[in-house]
Amino acid sequence: MMEQSKTVLLSSLYLAPIEYYAALNHAESAVLEVNDHYQKQSYRNRCHIGGANGLLSLSIPVEKPISGKGKMKDIRIADHGNWQHLHWNAIVSAYNSTPFFEYYEDDFRPFYQKRFEYLHDFNEELRHLICRLIGIEAAVSYTQEYIETNPSDYYDLREAIHPKKDAIGVTPRYYQVFADKNGFIPNLSIIDLLYNMGNESILFLT
Repeated sequence: MMEQSKTVLLSSLYLAPIEYYAALNHAESAVLEVNDHYQKQSYRNRCHIGGANGLLSLSIPVEKPISGKGKMKDIRIADHGNWQHLHWNAIVSAYNSTPFFEYYEDDFRPFYQKRFEYLHDFNEELRHLICRLIGIEAAVSYTQEYIETNPSDYYDLREAIHPKKDAIGVTPRYYQVFADKNGFIPNLSIIDLLYNMGNESILFLT
């Protein structure tokens, strides 16, 4: 996918897809763009998981910026909709029969009980946890202002990782608990890989 020494430029995403963590795993360092305009219908506030009936999209409600456009770092999570309860129930339903769900359950459950004000903070605390659990060691920093022109030594994936675009790589096949029913679904949220493969997850981030 990329050279090991390359710095990857990424967006802040909610339980990002496998391709995102594959890019992080191949990089020595990463820069997260937090000064871009928030985009609707992106992975910034949604993720895709694999349930009994196939692909399921989970979306975090956000407050509309007063000016109409807001920077990602300033986007607030909306209180309405009881979304944390709904998301956690969906995750439990999708993954409680996977080999490693019980092993990681206590790590993830608090994220759906504690209130977070900003979407970026929520995304980042989850990313920190996931990187620690998988063993991804790329050093991560944040933009101080929006990067208009991509530096030549950056691998810019800010717009490449998107629900409406093809994955940037091929997800190696791994065990999925509902594959007999739904077939293998590539590039789901990283939690699909983690709950199904546990400490072997890093071997599939190629």
